[in-house]
Amino acid sequence: MLAEQGGLCAICVKAPAEHVDHCHETGRVRALLCSNCNGGLGQFKDDPVVLRAAAEYVLRYRALQAGEGAAL
Repeated sequence: MLAEQGGLCAICVKAPAEHVDHCHETGRVRALLCSNCNGGLGQFKDDPVVLRAAAEYVLRYRALQAGEGAAL
């Protein structure tokens, strides 16, 4: 798996893959992640709705910073 991922995190594809990520419901291994991405998934409790909301929040903030968006 490490070789298949080129030694890099399956999410950010920048940092070294150091952690075996698994589904907490099934126990199945998903991929190898870096510390930051692994911790982030844990903090967001693997909830895709919350993860998408966080991504949208960051995109909105970036748009505001670029002067392209309305107030939060």
